[in-house]
Amino acid sequence: SAMSAFEQAQIDVKTLKQRPSNEDMLSLYAHFKQGSSGDASGSRPGMFDMINRAKFDAWAALKGMSQAAAQQAYIDKVNALLKTHA
Repeated sequence: SAMSAFEQAQIDVKTLKQRPSNEDMLSLYAHFKQGSSGDASGSRPGMFDMINRAKFDAWAALKGMSQAAAQQAYIDKVNALLKTHA
């Protein structure tokens, strides 16, 4: 079957020549998780695990967003980065 746009975006993002900003990276992570797994689950990482805590919080902030909407936001973000970070 044809690859979905969401799957294609996951491949395309790996072709970026420049690393996106931390804010963009968190946005990509959060929308990927929401788009693939739905609302955040599991426990929030502890205060000494700042990177994973930030990632969890970014994902948790999308609570209630549909997986389809999150996938589209992820696709849109990747396509924008492909224009600016190629």
